[in-house]
Amino acid sequence: MASQLIFLILTLAGVALFTFNSRKVIRNIKLGKPENRTDQPAKRFATMLKVAFGQTKMAVRPVPFLLHLVVYLGFVIINLEVLEIMIDGVFGTHRIFAGLGGLYNFLIGSFELLALGVWLACAIFLIRRNVLKLKRFSGVEMKSWPKSDANYILITEILLMTAFLLMNASDAKLQALGEGHYINAGAFPVSVYLQGLLPTTASSLILVERVCWWFHIVGIFAFLNYLPYSKHFHIIFAFPNTYFSNLEPKGEFTNMASVTNEVKAMLDPSFVPAETAPGKFGTKDVNDLTWVNLMNAYTCTECGRCTSVCPANLTGKLLSPRKIMMDTRDRLEEVGKNIDKHGADHQDGKSLLDDYISREEIWACTSCNACTEACPINIDPLAIIVELRRYAVMEESVAPASINAMLGNVENNGAPWKYSPADRFNWAQEG
Repeated sequence: MASQLIFLILTLAGVALFTFNSRKVIRNIKLGKPENRTDQPAKRFATMLKVAFGQTKMAVRPVPFLLHLVVYLGFVIINLEVLEIMIDGVFGTHRIFAGLGGLYNFLIGSFELLALGVWLACAIFLIRRNVLKLKRFSGVEMKSWPKSDANYILITEILLMTAFLLMNASDAKLQALGEGHYINAGAFPVSVYLQGLLPTTASSLILVERVCWWFHIVGIFAFLNYLPYSKHFHIIFAFPNTYFSNLEPKGEFTNMASVTNEVKAMLDPSFVPAETAPGKFGTKDVNDLTWVNLMNAYTCTECGRCTSVCPANLTGKLLSPRKIMMDTRDRLEEVGKNIDKHGADHQDGKSLLDDYISREEIWACTSCNACTEACPINIDPLAIIVELRRYAVMEESVAPASINAMLGNVENNGAPWKYSPADRFNWAQEG
């Protein structure tokens, strides 16, 4: 009875803490400006199935795709066993679903094979990061916590899979000994090879089985509550992020209602614009971004695929699309903590532009959309970069000389070049 009570308290505490932290994240995302992403629901659902569930954009790199697929399937399928663990923990039963007979044996055997696959995949991921040191896992932004975060998760996954297999191995030996309520149930194609490492006495086996059982469930709750502090929040956010992703042509500029009304009034003096709140041009801080941009920041996996294909980064420029997303998330977290401590109206004198993302970074971008195409879960770093540029140009009138010259030419000549429209085809007459 004491064990069941401890389990129930642990479960309630784990779920409550996760709910508390998740509500903070959702509160932070809601600090963003409104954005309508409820159109074309059928197309959005198809996109989510294809990109988030099907992981089609991961397949561009076959090796990490296959490894990630194993971990993904293992995470989803093996955790079906958590349902049995939860029921056993609350009611004090053991292998409550054993009555399924042959189906139960098939499921446990499948879980073991997947657990082995997850164990091996995580080990390979660790080697890729820490021994082979693949370039896309490095960068100025991948220091300290961002660098350690992935290692912590991979090691935790290995430990959880090890505990799962050792739990089954000791359980199988206890079944063979006919000990207590360890009924004959399950198939153990992997853990059978671990039984030789275990003690032979029933009391020692029960200790190993119970320790592994508790470690497995406590580890799952710990992992659940680690997610809001980790890049691995994409496990949850990948699905809404792909559903609400941009369906319009990539890189298409958004129109501001206040500017649109001004242009219409200039073209048609009889036009009476609808009342709109005075708008700010572009983005200086995270609360100027849309809630979609902020959700993108929390969803970023820090995989580096965006930065690895960025032409500006490849030619030595300061820009890293991954850093743009990480900086946005870090600034949003800081704003959220300020709200918790000082209230919603607190101003700390900082902003996303300049304090987190430099002018050199935003103007290094070529707007080629390589980063948005490469992202496996449809994150759009370019949308944030464009809004930061819009603020610099339209609110501050601060831009590089080449940009100012281009804008002046567009205004005066109708094109980015310095030549008047009448002289634009003179080159065709040369020679």
